[in-house]
Amino acid sequence: MPLTELQIKKAKPTEKPYTLSDGLGLSLLIEPNGSKAWRFRYRFDGKPKMLSLGTYEHVSLADARQKRDESRRLVASGVNPSTVRKEQKAAKIMTATNTFEALTREWYEHRYDRWSASYREEMMDTFEKDVFPILGFRPIAEIKPLELLAMLRIVEGRGATEKVRKVRQRCGEVFRYAIITGRAEYNPAPDLASAMKPHKTQNYAHLAAHELPEFLAELNAYSGSVVTKIATKLLIITGLRPGEIRRAQWSEIDFQNKIWEVPVEHMKMGRAHLVPLSTQALNLLEQIKCVTGRYCKHPDVKAMHFLRSSANFGLSDTLPASGFPVIHEAVPGYTH
Repeated sequence: MPLTELQIKKAKPTEKPYTLSDGLGLSLLIEPNGSKAWRFRYRFDGKPKMLSLGTYEHVSLADARQKRDESRRLVASGVNPSTVRKEQKAAKIMTATNTFEALTREWYEHRYDRWSASYREEMMDTFEKDVFPILGFRPIAEIKPLELLAMLRIVEGRGATEKVRKVRQRCGEVFRYAIITGRAEYNPAPDLASAMKPHKTQNYAHLAAHELPEFLAELNAYSGSVVTKIATKLLIITGLRPGEIRRAQWSEIDFQNKIWEVPVEHMKMGRAHLVPLSTQALNLLEQIKCVTGRYCKHPDVKAMHFLRSSANFGLSDTLPASGFPVIHEAVPGYTH
């Protein structure tokens, strides 16, 4: 006869385990310690099998019967319920361990060598400050579009419309990686582009062509830092970015072959950059070497860096204070 709730509650433990049968393979195991556990016994491929369905404390009689009936349907369709249980357990473990932060760091390591050191640092800093505190612990396969949007709204609320675009794109890259590696099925990032405020592009200030001669004349007459003056001319001649010149070392300059090799760690895209040097550029480098290098022992400079001594001679710091606009904002057509 089928079991009743009253019969189960009255069942007392004995010195040895015993079972109470409910029928159709379902039984309740009573242990000497008083625990009561559901068991479903069945045959699959001609062999006897047993599946645990939970304890009576957490699974009621009605729920146990439902689980039994579901298992019987699987057996009838040629599927082993034990195999299904193992697959479900493995899927839960995968979901729990494949958090957004875990996938981001895996994706980051996978693409690490493609980026420059500065770009890697800036990108991971953004994830750690803006994304991980909100989404890092969430299984990536369970993140909904509204969750991602809520995080982006926080960044957007700071007025960082350009940054929020980058954050959304980078999150999209992580989702794409998760999809490719079988840890997610949907990438919500692209669909959220239309929900974000458009970024208002602010054009850099620049000099008109007819203003450039006056600027160069004022630069030649400039009586401030010699380093700033020469480095500004190098910016115009070489087309390099201020940061690339500011971090430059003499080992990058090949005076004999007239080549400046900007190392990979200084380039955003992670590739070294070769810059041909004109005679004028070489002359400027020789001049600046007398100020900051070891041709002439300058009392304030020990390092072999072009634009660093005991103070920071970075262009973005010195030029505005001297009355000149920052050079990469001043030269028409200069790459920002």
